[in-house]
Amino acid sequence: MAFTYEEHLRFAQTLFIGWTNASTTRTDRGNSLMALTVETKDCTALSDAEIEEMADLIDDEPVIFDVGELSKQRDAWVLVTQVRDGSRLAAYGFCTLERVGGDPTVLIGLAAVRRTSRRESALKGMVADQMRRAVLAFPDEDVLVAAQIADPAAFDAYKPLSRVVPRPGYEANGEDRAWGRRLAKRFDVRGEYKAKEFRVYGEGAPSLVLNHSSSKPETINPAVVALFEGHDQSKGDALVAFGWATREKLAKLL
Repeated sequence: MAFTYEEHLRFAQTLFIGWTNASTTRTDRGNSLMALTVETKDCTALSDAEIEEMADLIDDEPVIFDVGELSKQRDAWVLVTQVRDGSRLAAYGFCTLERVGGDPTVLIGLAAVRRTSRRESALKGMVADQMRRAVLAFPDEDVLVAAQIADPAAFDAYKPLSRVVPRPGYEANGEDRAWGRRLAKRFDVRGEYKAKEFRVYGEGAPSLVLNHSSSKPETINPAVVALFEGHDQSKGDALVAFGWATREKLAKLL
């Protein structure tokens, strides 16, 4: 059964989330919009053809991941989420659900979103399905969601979350830094991790980030942009960012 994520045309801020066996089309005053279909499955079910499709998702950018890297990630992760706009792949993200430091956690590994006008919706749909998986695996618990990010726009993935770290104007405490170190170790980051900055200083190879860029970068809060000052994504610089999905919000996904 596929998870579908649909947008109302006239009210872009209103989201409809439902269940269906296939993509559906929402019509508004003669205009139609194909639903975004989201599926999370075992990485063992990911075919070579799908790997090639994922490798072609993003091009003409400094950092892209080829079939070889994606094949390694298929072997390294448990689950993969794919978002489709009709028949076309719109986003993907490797992930796993496990306990880190005793707490239920959604770890998002290498992920990417196609650069289209619906990119924000594709990102939201992917994260929503991963969080839905979390509430099924960890009922009645708050869940930590974590990823490596290298673009301010990737913080869009954290909008449903509480207590996001790092964030503008917040001085992280010892527990936050301990979480950062724990997650950096679990991600096996490609570079030196500085706990006070939640930052990976790359050593040349691109980090396995949630690769998302905004269609309107000028609208991003300058304070968020400042968190990435001096970053060089092509060298592997990244932030280890995390936040909490409360049990109340997770319950609404069921």
